[in-house]
Amino acid sequence: MSYPRKGEKQISELTNGIIDPVLARRAGINSALLGSWDEIAGEDFADCTRPEKIAWARGGDDGSFRPGVLTVACEGARALFLTHAQGELIQRINSFFGFAAVHQIRIVQKPVYQPVKRSRTPPPLKGEAARKLESMMQGLEDEKIRRAIARLGTAVLGKRGR
Repeated sequence: MSYPRKGEKQISELTNGIIDPVLARRAGINSALLGSWDEIAGEDFADCTRPEKIAWARGGDDGSFRPGVLTVACEGARALFLTHAQGELIQRINSFFGFAAVHQIRIVQKPVYQPVKRSRTPPPLKGEAARKLESMMQGLEDEKIRRAIARLGTAVLGKRGR
């Protein structure tokens, strides 16, 4: 394990320093909770849930701390199983924070992960760009390599023309 030199900071420290105040203000959570969610939720719920926000309750008349309500996004029918496992999840969250931070979980059914959009195939090259790419591939014998270079060249040379 290497340690940073004196005066140097890790990128994670810098980004957490920027992101944490925004998350705390908007959602009441921090990047440590988001980063550790897979371990907190466990293998049963890590892939289908995501913490969204913590609604912190206002203190009582004496100014004491009151635990908040964690809103968790959950996909489809797995929300029913999460409802039954709420008690265990609340214990895990509170042990992560080190104090009784959450007393209730509010489950919202919605997609957790957005589907990855595949990039469309670039249009074929025309004119000078097509001739240039063909001349670059002139000595290639292997058909697989030719197709790969053609795809790469089409994407690269096609963007220059824009």
